[in-house]
Amino acid sequence: MLSRKLMGALLTAAFLSAVVTEAVAFDESKYPDWSGQWRVVGGNRWDPAKPQRRGQNPPLTPEYQAIFEASMADQDAGGQGNDFRFRCLPAGMPRVMTAIFPMEFVILPKLTYIIFESAMPRRIYTDGRDFSHWPKPGTEPSFVGYSIGKWIDEDGDGRYDVLEVETRHMKGPRAMDQSGIPVHENNSTIVKERLYRDKEKPELFHDDVTTIDDAFTHPWTVKKTFRREADDRDWYDNVCEEGNNYVAIGKDVYFLSGDGDLMPAKKDQEPPNLKYFKHSAPQK
Repeated sequence: MLSRKLMGALLTAAFLSAVVTEAVAFDESKYPDWSGQWRVVGGNRWDPAKPQRRGQNPPLTPEYQAIFEASMADQDAGGQGNDFRFRCLPAGMPRVMTAIFPMEFVILPKLTYIIFESAMPRRIYTDGRDFSHWPKPGTEPSFVGYSIGKWIDEDGDGRYDVLEVETRHMKGPRAMDQSGIPVHENNSTIVKERLYRDKEKPELFHDDVTTIDDAFTHPWTVKKTFRREADDRDWYDNVCEEGNNYVAIGKDVYFLSGDGDLMPAKKDQEPPNLKYFKHSAPQK
């Protein structure tokens, strides 16, 4: 029988061998250089080529167009409408790809990460799996969903140019942008992307995004473009909850004043139900 020390040494050697083998198999020269920080061009709109709000002309069904109109009406009155970011909920897919704060790519042999300065990261599996077996039964949906990607060498030069990604298995609530363009409540959204660096202008990066959702009358495709930030820019601690003065009580949104008192967010807004509190005279 092998001694415990010898068995431990053999297991350690096997583990190190597997790590070295994987490292050797990962030929960095086959993968594109997407290093650095990337920030969206065109501001906080889903389709940067179109104006905000109704100018986006989203292909919504009548039911979800009505939800969109109600969202904008509520925002015009001082509310937040269908935009859930005021509660610091994650932006989710595909909205998270409107990177108004920088993002970066970390490319590994079987996995590519997109790390955001102000959001939870995305994991894109590139190990050959497909949606016939993944995600595994019982896997909980997430705001950013489950992403599977495939590297493509489009020009045949031996180096990958494009990462094609499909994302499913999302949860809500989510919206496409700050105006509250809705996605369907069934959360059956499918997002298909083509990620690639501009060959003529390497300071630019592109994401061709097609969103398939039951709230839409047809798939919605937009081109997101990102610009590389200066190399000396630091990463910042961007925490949504810090300094967030919005207070959500049920379906109503209020505002916390500078002196810590609850204020209405809309004109003539009714106060929240205080039935669980002892009523006292207003302070003078």
